Amino acid sequence: MIRVDALYRYPVKGLTPERRGSLVIQDDGRVQGDRSLVFRFADAREPADATFPKSRGLALMTFPTLARIDLTFDDETQTLRLRVDDIDVEGDLSDSGRQRLSEAVTAYLRTTSDAKLLDADGILPLDLLGDGRTARFQDRPRGFVSLHGAASVGALDATVPAPVDDRRFRSNIVVEGTAAWAELDWSGRVRIGDVEFAVQKPIERCAAITANPDTGVRDARLLRVLTTQFGQDEPTLGILLLPVDGGGTIREGDEVVVDA
Repeated sequence: MIRVDALYRYPVKGLTPERRGSLVIQDDGRVQGDRSLVFRFADAREPADATFPKSRGLALMTFPTLARIDLTFDDETQTLRLRVDDIDVEGDLSDSGRQRLSEAVTAYLRTTSDAKLLDADGILPLDLLGDGRTARFQDRPRGFVSLHGAASVGALDATVPAPVDDRRFRSNIVVEGTAAWAELDWSGRVRIGDVEFAVQKPIERCAAITANPDTGVRDARLLRVLTTQFGQDEPTLGILLLPVDGGGTIREGDEVVVDA
């Protein structure tokens, strides 16, 4: 039997996830509270729609040391807490709170191997953008829910000396009970708990997966491993889903039924 093993949301685009016992899937396909904030570069315009390319703000693809920041977001108080090394900063979404959080992230990055990236034109000062509720800073104009199988990550982990776990792939849903790579062959409909999804397409991966989530170091050439050792045309892991006939709530432990 296939079941949901773990659920994640990403309150701040490009930063670390929060593991959740449940996720609310909106009828537009986005996860409630997912990518509702972003640290925007100084020269990046505020988007007019619900997309925000990685190139406009902080993202693991470019700043791998962001992986070391521990993040929690309190939905009720609209308060973000960031912890890494000697930095432990909490701020609400007032102007002063946003500035404090932006300055803390900048101060941390100044101590890392990514520090020189901050000196490029148009990067600083960072600006924490978003209302903390609306899921609007995804890479794609449609709202997609991402899913991968734990067995696929396990197969990849077995091929490289560096530790590889689910966190590298930044999916919303991790499932257990499948063979490695089986989810890439899913098509048609998938029911998770009481929510039905339509399978959209596999997820082509970027350099973000090469960053160790504990150290922030690029320690595994996973893009190359996917194409060479697993024979993929493009480095792929996981799939994208859209809800059918509205959203709903999915939970850890929910049964996953695939109707290919």
